[in-house]
Amino acid sequence: MNKNTYAAIMAGGIGSRFWPASRTAKSKQFLDILGTGRTLIQATYDRFLKICPKENIFILTHTDYIELIKEQLPDITDEQILTEPARKNTAPCIAYSAFKIHKINPEANIIVAPSDHIILNEEEFVRITDLATDFVSKNNALCTLGIRPTRPDTGYGYIQYFEAAASEGIHKVKTFTEKPKKEVAKQFIDSGDFVWNAGIFIWNVKSILQSLEKNLLEVYDAFVEAEPSMLSADENNAVEKAFITCPSISIDYGIMEKADNVYTLPSSFGWSDLGTWASLFAEKEKDYLNNAVNGKNVVVYDSSNNIINVPDNKLVVIQGLENYIVVDTEDVLLICNKDEEQRIKEFTRDIKAKKGEKYL
Repeated sequence: MNKNTYAAIMAGGIGSRFWPASRTAKSKQFLDILGTGRTLIQATYDRFLKICPKENIFILTHTDYIELIKEQLPDITDEQILTEPARKNTAPCIAYSAFKIHKINPEANIIVAPSDHIILNEEEFVRITDLATDFVSKNNALCTLGIRPTRPDTGYGYIQYFEAAASEGIHKVKTFTEKPKKEVAKQFIDSGDFVWNAGIFIWNVKSILQSLEKNLLEVYDAFVEAEPSMLSADENNAVEKAFITCPSISIDYGIMEKADNVYTLPSSFGWSDLGTWASLFAEKEKDYLNNAVNGKNVVVYDSSNNIINVPDNKLVVIQGLENYIVVDTEDVLLICNKDEEQRIKEFTRDIKAKKGEKYL
């Protein structure tokens, strides 16, 4: 385990596509959405304990979630929780983590990862991240883990890479494409030189700071000003001022699609971003009628291909449903055709307009 390896786990999102289980007050990463006894953020933290010392793990989150972080990750100190006072996409919070970690250890190599993904083959994930970390420690390179695609999925971004390897398994990136149409995704799969963009980044702290200065100066300058106050009692105030001046921009658009030193490591380690109920359905164990059930008191008749997520203490009887999402919470019941789940965002917009934010 390398003392120069750090993890920055992003845990500030709302997870709106998992409504009504995921809510503003307690979003997807804080739920045991898989029914394993561990929430998604706890599983992510456990995974990184195999890669770096626990004191090198930082959580990037919104101020609303500080108490949830402390409750679910009791080993994390206050200094390891980096809070964003406003949601401004991924670039500002990643910049914050880079500046703070650089102040702690100028030789640091950082793995940036979402808190709400699942990885089934953790041994392979550790091997891949070690490989990428070794590469970025020796090269001025920004590395992103690419997932070898198993289907022409239109819900993911795609990365095209050059055939020649720059190092063991690592290739320079040629192009990024955001969520292509089905026909284009099929062409990508057939070509053999595209991978899914997993949103997991690995870089040396000096490399990402140089790239921020070159490609995203507004964000870089904001944190240069805040940096002297980091590791002091005035850190939160300085960071709040930095966030006020930062644009809302993703690290993909702000850095990865512009930089000329971006590499990818095509990988297969049982990854899913759990972005939708359908993606959860794909990962869950099914009964003999192909229903994915999370709930201890569910009785199903003449129903198949459904995902059912209900409280353990409620008896739920379902008859005659096929290809539906059924999610029951304390105050909301959702019954939605799986093929129409993209409308969940429309539902929440309408609910906000008609009922306010009580149910969101």
